[in-house]
Amino acid sequence: MVYNSTRVITLEEHYWDAEMSSHFPLGERVSHVKNLLLEVGEVRLKAMDEAGIDVQVLSHGAPSSQKLDPAIAVDLTKRTNDRLATFCSRHSKRFFGFAAIPTTEPDAAARELERCVKDLGFKGAMVHGLTHGHFLDEKQFWPIFEMAEKLDVPIYLHPSVPDAEVSKRYYDDYGQEFPTVIRPAWGFTVETATVAIRLILSRVFEKHKNLKIILGHLGEALPYLMWRINQSLARPGQKSLNFQEVFCRHFYVTTSGNFSTPALLCAIQELGIDNIMFSVDYPYVTNSEGVDWVKSLQINPQDKVKLLSGNAAQLLRL
Repeated sequence: MVYNSTRVITLEEHYWDAEMSSHFPLGERVSHVKNLLLEVGEVRLKAMDEAGIDVQVLSHGAPSSQKLDPAIAVDLTKRTNDRLATFCSRHSKRFFGFAAIPTTEPDAAARELERCVKDLGFKGAMVHGLTHGHFLDEKQFWPIFEMAEKLDVPIYLHPSVPDAEVSKRYYDDYGQEFPTVIRPAWGFTVETATVAIRLILSRVFEKHKNLKIILGHLGEALPYLMWRINQSLARPGQKSLNFQEVFCRHFYVTTSGNFSTPALLCAIQELGIDNIMFSVDYPYVTNSEGVDWVKSLQINPQDKVKLLSGNAAQLLRL
């Protein structure tokens, strides 16, 4: 269960709650790994053991509570989180949770985050894409960030299917032949990177100076683009903003579903190893894929320990 006596923690590992997922839009109920998403138990534990993963931080898969009808969102999300907490309590050394939060009702979402952290022992929250077309940087959602800062827990920004108008204009020409271009191949990256950039432009981090945000997939390409974004936003005629400084102070990235050594080295150079955490993106990616890759990395042994578990243990207090 260990790699070179080092605990292995992964924190973008998904499941579906049967009740919540029954309310997903029809097109988002279909997945090639649907059975694995709906299973939280022996199959998942066996897959972890075979790969040498000690701990998963579980999060509800997209679109989670972000597209629920506001009339049902709050109560349904609470029931979903309660069921996850019950499962985690049965395997308290193997599983922890990120809360689903009903962003359709931002004040209620902040209260649910507080309940999940204080009463259920969750380690933060995961938010999937836009909330009925609204970006998370809008002021109506800032009570969520205020609560996350108060509790000292991160918000994980995870992709969801891009806005319908974006999909129509950008991807419909090729979406039928190459459906993943809308999702993990490209659409997810653009959508989530845009959410992250807008958060920085909104100056929410000036108000909430200790707010912590996590991005998966090695930062949704933002580490690779860091110099250009930072230099462009610093050109004359714009408000003063050091994008790179804000990003490196407030953002963490995981390796979920992106086992590229050059991309990892770029992220280390831009962010530093302390802001990078190992994750798999199970069950969309197999545990063994991620573990085999990280074993092959030729990086400083102390940095590998940080990557495998040290950074996650510190950020999430595991």
